[in-house]
Amino acid sequence: MILRRVAANFRRQDWTAVLIELFVVIVGVFIGLQASNWNEERETDAKAARFAESLKADLHAEAWGYEYQIHYYGNVLSNAERAVDALAGKAPLADEALLISAFRATQYNENVRVRATYDELTSTGSIGLIRDRVLRETAMRLYNTNNLNNIVQEGRSSLYRKAFRMLVPNDAQRSLEKACGDRVAVVGDYKTNFTDAINYPCSTGLPADTIAASVVALRHDPELVPLLRLRVADLESNVANLLVYEGDIHAALRGFTEQPK
Repeated sequence: MILRRVAANFRRQDWTAVLIELFVVIVGVFIGLQASNWNEERETDAKAARFAESLKADLHAEAWGYEYQIHYYGNVLSNAERAVDALAGKAPLADEALLISAFRATQYNENVRVRATYDELTSTGSIGLIRDRVLRETAMRLYNTNNLNNIVQEGRSSLYRKAFRMLVPNDAQRSLEKACGDRVAVVGDYKTNFTDAINYPCSTGLPADTIAASVVALRHDPELVPLLRLRVADLESNVANLLVYEGDIHAALRGFTEQPK
């Protein structure tokens, strides 16, 4: 309709009318483009807000897992130190206490990572939607660090763990796991089971002769103490990495939780 009027005015050489009609067309196109842009911006803003909230929720869970690993491997380290001191004659322990600490020094824990939001953002090239710089950079540092995977891998493949498993009878190992193994952790709970992830008082329930025979086997293996010292060194390095060398990640994650300071 407008184009027909423009053509008619053009034939009549009614230039004022032509200019008015063209102005109306241009204004209409401009308003349409602006409305489209505004709608697109609103949709982008809404999408960005959803991703940001989802990423914050993921980091809240990751913060608990990060903190739990620090406490857990701190517990494993303290047991490894007690066991190596006892086996080396530096700080004697009763046989059952030594067996428990030697067993706990073999343990490792692997948290389920919560990274679906970050993976979606990076796989689609949408990480820029996270406009909060601290949130974005914390996620990028956390999900690209290898320390959390390294500490699990080293625990799983520990030569000391393998040596202990070969030296101690299987029935004794089953009793140790049942009575003195890892407690079930409630994700997000910083109070109930967080401080003593594995370092809680326990009794194996094993006969005295089984405990004694297991400890004798540990003491008589010439390679066990060096392997346990290696385990202590690895644990110290890994815990230090989580606390010190990646302390900025630790501090940033604490900002996404309500955990005790």
